[in-house]
Amino acid sequence: MSHPAPPSGPEPGGDLPVVAPQLRSLRRRAALTLEAAARTAGLSPAHLSRLETGQRQPSLPMLLALARTYGTTVSELLGESVADRDAVVRAADMEPTRAGGWTYWQAGASGRGMQALRVQVPHGSQGDIVRVHPGEEWLHVLRGRLLLRLGDTAHVLGPGDSAHFDSLTPHRIAAQDPDGVELLFVHTLLQSPTATLCLGPTHGETP
Repeated sequence: MSHPAPPSGPEPGGDLPVVAPQLRSLRRRAALTLEAAARTAGLSPAHLSRLETGQRQPSLPMLLALARTYGTTVSELLGESVADRDAVVRAADMEPTRAGGWTYWQAGASGRGMQALRVQVPHGSQGDIVRVHPGEEWLHVLRGRLLLRLGDTAHVLGPGDSAHFDSLTPHRIAAQDPDGVELLFVHTLLQSPTATLCLGPTHGETP
């Protein structure tokens, strides 16, 4: 999926204080060098270094890429922990997290073979970023209109529409309405730290 580029500095109201040390810790746990982890996640080593030192915030696609690279979940990247794997996730427990202009809510338990999120996609940015990676993705539009490109085919999805596709198909999304679009999003997690993901071209990223 395509998402807006991260801001060049801390975003008001979007601080993620635990992400930087957690990123470094998980990379070392996976026994990956900065260069190897950055290459696998589709980032430059300099950009990943800035994420690890807290000079930049990761966007949601970066969090997803790094979670796959380290064989973990976005929840663990954010330092969240769940004591018990409850089958039910209550609305009151879904705290919003903001990253790179996106807002998302964890809609499933961590540590599972797939990850479920409710996502608010802002209008505009990064409709030209194409992602290709192993796995499957499913999305369902709750509000607004979504432009979904799968390979050479473009689809406009409205409220109630869904898409389920192989993530090896080049894909990108963009919100069609000024108010953005709200989605339910489910993707399979690859538990191997050597899983590959291509995210690019990453416009707006400084090498």
